[in-house]
Amino acid sequence: MLQSSSARRVARFTPYLRTAFAALSVAALLSACAIPKHPDSEAVAPDPFNPAATQLLDDTSWVLSAWKQADGTARAVPSADQGAPITLTLSTSTGQRHASGFSGCNRYMGSYALKDGKLSFGTLGGTRMACMTPGGQIEGAYLNALTHIDRTGVQMRAPQQMQLVLDNGDTLTFDRSTR
Repeated sequence: MLQSSSARRVARFTPYLRTAFAALSVAALLSACAIPKHPDSEAVAPDPFNPAATQLLDDTSWVLSAWKQADGTARAVPSADQGAPITLTLSTSTGQRHASGFSGCNRYMGSYALKDGKLSFGTLGGTRMACMTPGGQIEGAYLNALTHIDRTGVQMRAPQQMQLVLDNGDTLTFDRSTR
């Protein structure tokens, strides 16, 4: 049986058509599987009160930056330009969870725990200096606040912050320290 000239032309281009079709198919599959790319700044921020986020607190240091009382008013917080800010360091370097910091007038230390998405502290001990500075005036309330934490929020995306919501409705906000 003799092939017509048009049938011979189609037969001659068939390998090229198959190759072109295969290449287009592969390209379509690869583009369908590509993961969309976007900068982290455009992604939705994770819930800071997600219980799993508190596990990120081990081996971090914090500086108290704000204290909002339950009625919405701000409580004065000592800052670096007023002397020494209130700090909190959470460390596991000894194999146990150890908290330490500066409470406005004195240094303090003790143990801490992370359970059910909440930061809590064991008995805290400290030095016993008397201070008439702004830090000395807030020190007692701050140390008391650490024993009344109701919820803990952690945001490790910039700006890195930790929030301690107290059982009386106050919120202490800490900024991440590089020390």
